[in-house]
Amino acid sequence: MEPAHDLGGAEFVHADVRRPAIGRVLAEHAVDTVVHLDVTGTPLGAGGRTAVKETNVIGTLQLLGACQKSSTVRRLVIKSSTSVYGSAPRDPAVFTETTPPKSLPSGGFAKDLVEVEGYVRGFARRRPDVAVCVLRFANILGPRADSPLAEFFSLPVVPTVFGYDPRLQFVHEDDVIDVLGIALHEPRRATLNSGTFNVAGDGVLLLSQCARRLGRPTLPVLLPAVTWVGSALRAVGVTDFSPEQIRLLTHGRVVSTVQMRETLGFEPSFTTAEAFADFARSRPPGLLPPKTLAGAVDRVEASLGGAGRRARSGAGEGA
Repeated sequence: MEPAHDLGGAEFVHADVRRPAIGRVLAEHAVDTVVHLDVTGTPLGAGGRTAVKETNVIGTLQLLGACQKSSTVRRLVIKSSTSVYGSAPRDPAVFTETTPPKSLPSGGFAKDLVEVEGYVRGFARRRPDVAVCVLRFANILGPRADSPLAEFFSLPVVPTVFGYDPRLQFVHEDDVIDVLGIALHEPRRATLNSGTFNVAGDGVLLLSQCARRLGRPTLPVLLPAVTWVGSALRAVGVTDFSPEQIRLLTHGRVVSTVQMRETLGFEPSFTTAEAFADFARSRPPGLLPPKTLAGAVDRVEASLGGAGRRARSGAGEGA
């Protein structure tokens, strides 16, 4: 699709990243900086999951092969995701860029990214003269967000896993553009923006907080039945409720952004809560007013807490 706005001094060239022709494009235009963004986690649509994997993995391999043969490429920026860490019950509270996952993703978008990052590390070893920057983005949200998680939060009723309230992080779509701008420019030091960086807004939100801020009631589902619910949603084309997303919405995921600030030199304009708030403003109103829903939940929690205190007090008196 051709851009709808003026590109200034840039030239638009339509080429399929999965085809060898991408190498001719790099050579003909003496490209020195490559930013690879065509790694997607949305399998719905023409071709389904197979076509997406071909674009993610085979497309990246073709692009890396073209970059390796190019004599002009000096910088490579790869869009990745914190999904590479997976989501498991024994995960650390916070992942750093060097923390190995407790359980490697077994399929889907996250597995594609693990393969892609492996190929990128191989390229970096073969071409040490090229600065390679891998940006692992948390879940991207904003008014124009188009992702499985954005579709999930747009459901009239939000399904949750009974007994779990995962911690989530978000990065605003505008911050994504800003950090890409930093990564693709010549750094002050040779290694300043080479490496792998987690990118996320400050703070975390619980899934229950997200639902309340949207004004959407939750539907707790027992863990054994969650897979069935996901299959039903996919069957009607509502959202891509994939196994990896189920694990995220069960166990959550939080990453450290120290390297993003100290090494890459990027400070997000939006916190996790602010990114989610901007996303929420762009969605249709939920079934319940957010303030009313939050107040009802608070009253229930206070009531349960009071009942628990009275029960403990009664047990103490009888002891």
